[in-house]
Amino acid sequence: MNEERYILFDQYLQSEMTAAEKTDFEKQLAEDSEFAAEFETFKAVELQLQNKFGFEAEREAFKENLDQIAEKHFNKEKPKVVLMRPWYLAAAASVVLLFGLFFFDYNQNPSFHDYNHPGQAHFTERSTTDMHLLQAEKAFNSRKFKEAILFFEMALKDNKTPEVQYYYGVSLLETSEYQKGEAVFNELKASSPIYKDKALWNLALMKLKQKDYKSCKQILQTISQDYEDYDEVQELLDALD
Repeated sequence: MNEERYILFDQYLQSEMTAAEKTDFEKQLAEDSEFAAEFETFKAVELQLQNKFGFEAEREAFKENLDQIAEKHFNKEKPKVVLMRPWYLAAAASVVLLFGLFFFDYNQNPSFHDYNHPGQAHFTERSTTDMHLLQAEKAFNSRKFKEAILFFEMALKDNKTPEVQYYYGVSLLETSEYQKGEAVFNELKASSPIYKDKALWNLALMKLKQKDYKSCKQILQTISQDYEDYDEVQELLDALD
């Protein structure tokens, strides 16, 4: 279970975010269909809990029965979990565990978000004259991937390097532009030994994001064990078994 995401959803619903946090959250909802779907199912759980435990006396009685569940399923090192309606989050955990089939697609398949780490782009030191590339870097690092795509496309007209192609492909993955993203990573895979395994990893993530688990596994099995992040490759392969 992704407790941090549930806490984020709860913060949004309870209006506990700053203006900037709220803007970022709503942007992710608009751009990430999987994230939006999980938010909708969380709201469904919230409604169910409100219907079941709307009365204070019942809620307090239920809280006592959930203490042990809360301890098992929420990280004690994160004080926000304790401070933010612990009975409520524990109740959500129990619903997922005991009745999750009614609300969540709770299965053994891994989530794209658990393996998606777009990182940071740093072109400035190597190119201080290409304004499009500098703008692409700024947009990418601000997680404004749609904006970054436009700048990358302009930069690639004069500066088609594997590095620029790679971050362009990552931006396409983040915005779910699968066809264009696959074309970029397939070209990198064939033309750049340095970026071959990185391209394969992102092709696998692209399949994972689309819940094409069979294709994801097939691509992962082609990644060299010399790949710098092969531990994560193996972890995802194990999760897919």
